[in-house]
Amino acid sequence: MLIAAAQCAPVYLNPEATTEKAIGYIKEAAAQGVKVIAFGETFLSGYPFWLSITGGAQFENELQKQMYARYLEAAICADHTCLKSLSKAAKEHQIYVLMGFMERPIGVASGSVFCSLAAIHPEHGIERVHRKLVPTYEERLVWAAGDGFGLGVSQWQDTNITALNCWENWMPLARHACYGQGSQLHIASWPGSTRLTKDITRFVAKEGRVFVLSASSTLDYNDIPKDLPIFSALAADESYCNGGSAIAGPDGEWVVPPCETRETLVVGDINLELIAAERQNFDPTGHYFRSDVFQIRMRKERGQALSIDE
Repeated sequence: MLIAAAQCAPVYLNPEATTEKAIGYIKEAAAQGVKVIAFGETFLSGYPFWLSITGGAQFENELQKQMYARYLEAAICADHTCLKSLSKAAKEHQIYVLMGFMERPIGVASGSVFCSLAAIHPEHGIERVHRKLVPTYEERLVWAAGDGFGLGVSQWQDTNITALNCWENWMPLARHACYGQGSQLHIASWPGSTRLTKDITRFVAKEGRVFVLSASSTLDYNDIPKDLPIFSALAADESYCNGGSAIAGPDGEWVVPPCETRETLVVGDINLELIAAERQNFDPTGHYFRSDVFQIRMRKERGQALSIDE
């Protein structure tokens, strides 16, 4: 089965234009026979790269407040027309789509942004939306913490597919939750950097005895709208995200090593029979798991600020 990462830059903070660009990559991938395509972390439509460059932690800083308001305004809800358009494209081209997006909830918590992943099945549409469990470092200044509600598995082309955002892939129990639900193809969604993908991609593949598709974006100064509040504070020669999309096999070896080409489809062919062969000596949730010693539970509930008992 051919799988691919769409390594490209979003139309920054423009969800409609970014969706059109994503659909173009979906069409291109489907024309090549690709059955699974993944996009980078919050590809729709932009990672908050400015935080570490412009002093995002300054309290009551008017510039940072304005930038957050702009970022919040560009976030979309889980039933937005952009995601519906992507679902339509997935069905038309019979391709499974994993889309990272900036989620703004409806109603409660509507002033917050979640780093979310939409699992879009060609036949069933949006099967689940997973919110990143722990925003990493400066990301906590703009993203709210997620929950286990969307942490599940999809089935497509006789393949069990799971996904996590960025450094969630370093969380042992988050990975275990994916392995424990029968993952065969794990998708790791990243903002875009080879330094992020070059070690963990192979590690997760070998630990889980799964195929891992790391999907990363690209982004540089030329991709940033000039009317952003923080534009003048950015270095003109700065490259914020350089790609690094890659695919690793269940033996921990590269199927496709990290790619730093600016905008491209990173495509690889995977053979699920190799998973069974590698699990001959290690199955992390099977013959190499001690259920009599360890008991692990996961709460699959959407976090909420208030529950009212009638």
